[in-house]
Amino acid sequence: MSNHRDSFLVNYSPMGDSVLGDVQRRVWGSLLFCHATLTRKFNAELEQRGHLTLELYDVLLALEDAPDQRMTMSELARRVVFSPSGLTRLVDRLERKGFVQRIVHPQDRRSYLCALLPQGEQARKETWPCYAALIQEHFAVHMSPDEAACMRSVLHRTLGNPQNPLL
Repeated sequence: MSNHRDSFLVNYSPMGDSVLGDVQRRVWGSLLFCHATLTRKFNAELEQRGHLTLELYDVLLALEDAPDQRMTMSELARRVVFSPSGLTRLVDRLERKGFVQRIVHPQDRRSYLCALLPQGEQARKETWPCYAALIQEHFAVHMSPDEAACMRSVLHRTLGNPQNPLL
């Protein structure tokens, strides 16, 4: 049963033609709901087992992949998957844990670099087996290799050839 808002989303177009079909709208809604549900589930499991949350993991992984394992806060904000708007708070938490360090940028004394420390790299590596098991148990098990390849292809096209090394 759809409401007025749903039919507006499916049927409205400034040109008068249908912009969004029912299947595409439902896939979009499923993608959003799946992401939100699995993120909450994974974070609860990871925290219960004493590991990093996905947001903290994301920041550490971005730094681990960066040249010299450091980048400016603005570069880091563009690279993280989860919370670019809350990045300062995430880095504060990681800094308090001894996982990262802010250092003055050598070419621009007004900005800072965020640098990964060995303890942060270790914490990220210790979290991965649990994270990978959660991905397998709650996501990957539901698709064949061909379906996974198809989904990856659609997501790549949607993102317009992303530069993110994880994709």
